[in-house]
This record gives sequence, C-alpha cells and structure tokens, in this order.
Amino acid sequence: MCAFTPECEEKIRSPLGSIIPLEKKLKELHKYKPQKIILIAGPTACGKTALSLLLADMLKGEIISADSMQVYRGMDIGTAKVSKEDQDRIPHHLIDIRHIQEPFNVVDFYYEARQCCVSILARGKVPIIVGGSGFYFRSLIYGPPSGPPPLPDLRSGLEEEMERLGSESLYEKLKAFDPDYASTITSNDRHKIIRALEIVTITGEKVSKNQWNRGEPSSEFDFHSWFIYKPRNVLYPAIDARCELMLEKGLIDEVKELEKMGLRSNPSASQAIGYRQCLDFLETSQDEHEYKKFVVKFKTASRHYAKRQFTWFRKELTFNWLNVDVHDLEIAAEMIAQEFTAT
Repeated sequence: MCAFTPECEEKIRSPLGSIIPLEKKLKELHKYKPQKIILIAGPTACGKTALSLLLADMLKGEIISADSMQVYRGMDIGTAKVSKEDQDRIPHHLIDIRHIQEPFNVVDFYYEARQCCVSILARGKVPIIVGGSGFYFRSLIYGPPSGPPPLPDLRSGLEEEMERLGSESLYEKLKAFDPDYASTITSNDRHKIIRALEIVTITGEKVSKNQWNRGEPSSEFDFHSWFIYKPRNVLYPAIDARCELMLEKGLIDEVKELEKMGLRSNPSASQAIGYRQCLDFLETSQDEHEYKKFVVKFKTASRHYAKRQFTWFRKELTFNWLNVDVHDLEIAAEMIAQEFTAT
C-alpha cells in the first residue's frame, strides 16, 4: 500500500531547509513498505537526459536533477541543461534554484532531493533522479557526509596557503595523505581540497575513511539504481562533439554574462568544467592560438571527468550497469521500466 496520499502532501511540504518536519514524516511512514525511486547515473554525454525523459513518459515520472551546476540560473549551455520545452512537458526539480553567488553543496542536495521525492510520491508519481555526480547519489543512498565543523582560523590559513602556493601544491599534499579521496577530485577543485585538508587536520584521519557511513543503504526508499554508459572509444568522440556544440551555442557569451553576475566569487561554480577553462581563456589575448588551447583544455577536462565517473561508480555496488551503445535509449528505458514495475 502506498504510504503517501494527497491528504498528507501538504503536511509533508515545508520550506526548503526546514528539515525536522520531513524527518518526522519519514519516521512516521517507516512502518510502510519503502517507496520506489529510480536513480540514473552515467558519464557526461552518454544520454542520461534523453533516457530520463523516456522513462518519465513510460512511468508517469518527475525528474530530479543530481547535477551540482544545473541548480544555478544562467548555467545552461555548459551544463547541457534540459530544454524549457521538456521542463514544461515533464516536471523537473532542483534546476535553476540558486543564484550564481549562492552556495549549494552535497548536504543541501541530500535534504532538498529527499523533500522532492516525498512530494512526488505524494502525487502518485515516480521520482527519477538523474545526473553524473557520484557525491550526490552516494549521499542520497547512504546519508550525507559527516565531518567536523569548519574552523575559521584553519580555513583562512589553508586559503592563504593555496593563494601563495597554488592549488596543485595542496592537492599533492592531500594526495600523499589520502590518495583514495584525491583520486575522486582534481587539482582544480580548490574548495574540496581545502575542506579535505581541514578535515584531515582536525581529525587526523583520511577523508575517504570517515566521509560516509558505508553500511546498508537507507531503508526509507527502495532505490533502483542504474549506471548507463558507452565504451570509451564511442563516448570520448561524443564528448568532444558535445564540447564543440556548446561553443557553437554560445558558451563563451554565457560565461561572460555569468562573470558579470559574480561567477568568479562562487568557488564551486567557477571551477566547473567548461566554465573554468573559459574564465581562463577570457584572461588571455583571446586570439586564435589561445582559443585553440582553450578548446583542447575544455575537451580534455571533460574526458577526464568521464573517466573519473567510471572509476567512482565501479565502487558503487548498488548500481546496475547498462551499455546504451549496445541497447539504444528506447530499449534501455524499457528494460529499466520493466525491472522497476516487476519488483
């Protein structure tokens, strides 16, 4: 029996950030069978958006974005944000919910995505969570990462050291102490490097060891988790072509507008793939030689990110892998829908 009814929907709803009402409602509903949710992960440019739209049509679903940059208004081209037409046709959540200067992190995602799931289920629809962020999916399945609160003096010292020595130097320091965690980020992830070193300094333990409770997945939801992919010899050319298409659509102009709005002041958004390389390009002479260098860096960073996504999800044993080069997206959607309805 479905635990969520239209009558309970208004009780579930609360302002984002108001955590206690949601947690109380979930505990009240815990005696019922966990409600089913679909998770669709995969590397960039593998067809996640198109697959999610097909699934939503098949299952009367609503889509929740698990993309750390699609939350920002104006970050459209570089994030391959779903079109307004598709958003009007099928409800989407956690897209365009932040100004470029506002922070958004994995803990924000955890609570806001769970609230979206409860609301969608209350309407008798299927939540379909789609994205490429392993951090976000892991938080939803196992709970948000734990760690000590930041110490202002320590944080300031690390930020000053990064400005003086550069992010590469601090990344090497992190890699020497915690290679497992370092392998999931890059030397350009300034905010994550600083936070990791902060945790290491305070606790004396590896971030990878204490970051998540890696016990059983949450019993509040029944996760049907899929990692869709294409072989790298097929995927990488698709990534390159997608980068070219983003540039044709006006990525550089998009970044210029976001820069005026405060993109550089956001430590996460300013380091996003495509945006960081473009911001660096805008500081050059912007001649043909510099443009070619920018394009190469953009494509290379995108392929490297896809490689890290493969590495990350190999460790996520709850995900079923589905090759969408062998099975086209319509067949893949049917396979996922059949598995979902059969259990």
